[in-house]
Amino acid sequence: MKREALLRHLRRHGCVLRREGKEHSLWENPRTGRAEAVPRHSEVANLLAKRICRNLSIDEPRGG
Repeated sequence: MKREALLRHLRRHGCVLRREGKEHSLWENPRTGRAEAVPRHSEVANLLAKRICRNLSIDEPRGG
């Protein structure tokens, strides 16, 4: 899935950007305190996007 679509999904579910790195961005779910690294590639593998959402305790993204 496109990285921008994943980031929109994270924002829609209340996640916030904690910091930008050279290769990853660190996103956090403030309700749970869990953080997850999101790669800075233009495309993120669907399985990786699902794992990121699962680890942040939010719904998995639909589509791709």
